[in-house]
Amino acid sequence: MAGDAAAQSGQTGRTNPQGKLPPRPGDTVPAGGLDPTQVFASPPPPPPPPPSSGAGQHDDGLGGGMPPQDSGPPPPKKGVKATKEMGYDDEDLRVLGEVGDYRFGDAMATLSNAKVTIPPHSSTSFDEQKFLTLLRGSISLTRDEKWRIIQAVPKLSQFQVDELQKILEEERRKFGELSPKHLAQLKRLEEKHAGDWNDLQAVTVQQSQKAEDQQEADAIRKQLGL
Repeated sequence: MAGDAAAQSGQTGRTNPQGKLPPRPGDTVPAGGLDPTQVFASPPPPPPPPPSSGAGQHDDGLGGGMPPQDSGPPPPKKGVKATKEMGYDDEDLRVLGEVGDYRFGDAMATLSNAKVTIPPHSSTSFDEQKFLTLLRGSISLTRDEKWRIIQAVPKLSQFQVDELQKILEEERRKFGELSPKHLAQLKRLEEKHAGDWNDLQAVTVQQSQKAEDQQEADAIRKQLGL
């Protein structure tokens, strides 16, 4: 999956091996869907290294890619007070005090899939809302990559759709199982990606309105014999 460094480069015009800029939200998509090879403009970078365990180190190693290795226990359920007897260390307890009841997934759970639609896909069958929810919740994919995945759905095979959902589910599970010391960074990443999803919804609305305006203009020209 793409890391945060890839996310930044993807937002600023990362090029593919042929030197062409990949399509971005709002661009015209070919009839029949986007070519899946255009989803990722370049190979995703390797996952970030595991976080340092040195004293005074608070860098949790999260860069928006796949989760770092973590041997600590996952966060306790909301309302359950964490203690050292439960296996949590001082850093876990400090971060839990900072984030309160936040748990990974909370920021994305407040959003919806409204106004984001998947193009017709006659060769595949799946729960579109579940697919969009998993895509929305990913913190390893950039806004543009999420849009390109949606536009490429008509050209994906059933196997590709199923595998993508498995990958996204695994990503969500692994991030959710990280020890509490990662929660503050996860919260910041989620909030950033939540903003990106809101932006994608707004772009989708603008794109739909533009298409409707074009259809109306074409109809008027046809009536006038132009």
